[in-house]
Amino acid sequence: MDGPGVSLVPGGGSPGGGGLLASSPARQRAAARALQDCLEPDTRAAGGRADDETSAAVKAFGARDGDGWLTSAALRTAHAAWGAQVRNLLDRLGAEKDALGGTITVLTAADLDVGARVRHVSALDRY
Repeated sequence: MDGPGVSLVPGGGSPGGGGLLASSPARQRAAARALQDCLEPDTRAAGGRADDETSAAVKAFGARDGDGWLTSAALRTAHAAWGAQVRNLLDRLGAEKDALGGTITVLTAADLDVGARVRHVSALDRY
C-alpha cells in the first residue's frame, strides 16, 4: 500500500531488484511519514476494530448455565493471537520507520566523510 504521493518501491518495480541504493533523504523522510501518518494508524484501527465484535461474540457464546460453548474459548484464544499479531506488526512498522531515520543520518555522514577525503586543498582556496 502506498501512501499519499509515496511509492514504497522506488521506480514502481519489485523490491530487491538490482541492489542499487536509489533513494534520497527526502524520499526516506516521505516513506517514514507515510509509515507514521498512514500505515501505523490504519493498522492500529484495523487491529482494534475486532475488539468489540469479538467481545460480544465471546459473551454470547459464554457460560450461562455453567458450561458455555467451546466457541467462546476458541474465539477468546483467536482474539488473543490476533492482538499479538497486531502488536508485532506495529512494532515492525515502528522499527522500519526508525531505521529510515537512521539511514538518513548514516548516509549523510558517509557522504560528508567521502567528500572530505576526496576534496584536496587547492592553491586557489586561499584566494
